[in-house]
Amino acid sequence: MTDDAAAPDLRASDADRERVADILRDALAEGRLDMEEFGERLDATYAARTYGELAPITRDLPGPGTTAAPAVSLTKDAQPAGDWAGRIVGEGDAGTSTWAVAVMSGFQRKGRWTAPRRFNCFAFWGGGEIDLRDAYFADREIVINAVAIMGGVDIIVPPGVEVVVRGVGIMGGFDHREEGVPGDPGAPRVIVTGLAFWGGVGVHRKLPRAEKQRLSEERRREKLERKEQHHRQLDASAQNHLNPHDDHLRKHTPRTPEDH
Repeated sequence: MTDDAAAPDLRASDADRERVADILRDALAEGRLDMEEFGERLDATYAARTYGELAPITRDLPGPGTTAAPAVSLTKDAQPAGDWAGRIVGEGDAGTSTWAVAVMSGFQRKGRWTAPRRFNCFAFWGGGEIDLRDAYFADREIVINAVAIMGGVDIIVPPGVEVVVRGVGIMGGFDHREEGVPGDPGAPRVIVTGLAFWGGVGVHRKLPRAEKQRLSEERRREKLERKEQHHRQLDASAQNHLNPHDDHLRKHTPRTPEDH
């Protein structure tokens, strides 16, 4: 144990830096940071060595679902195996939105919203997007009833969610490609029903934006590490090449009286 004065001088771990990076990704997705600010703070995060260097990076940002400024934890709490239990909010939440209509226009439901037990949507000469990657769920099983007439509705689900498609297509169709993929333990089930007449209802499985950003950052770090390692190998090779040459010069350079 250490006192508060010594805590900022403690060395931060990779897990501590990743927790701060997660807060920055949420802030970027919510529009609290632009790409330039996000990049500057992320670079500072991965360059930080102590808690004292990490804490100011998120001092003006709220944590997920809160308005209080987050602090870097100085304790190593056990990390949960998954977050599905926290995203199924249960009986007390009817959902952020229960319906949507697009007539020669469009609609979107995305970000941190709560998908209701039943969501009805209608698209006529228009299109809609229902993005569940960062959504909460009002129940363990939700139904999306989509009617697309000379239009289209796209439903985006994250990995781990089970999808069941029961819609009917008339000169149109429902996308069944994501059916049959087993869901994660505790993950919600999404049932897609409705009608597609001269239109279509698509179901796509994509990584959440924060996860895509994290993988992109990992690839960038790996590329930089490989580049630095290559430079170190070149420097070492050049040094090994010069050392015999230096020895040869010392042996064959005439000595002056001052050398003695």
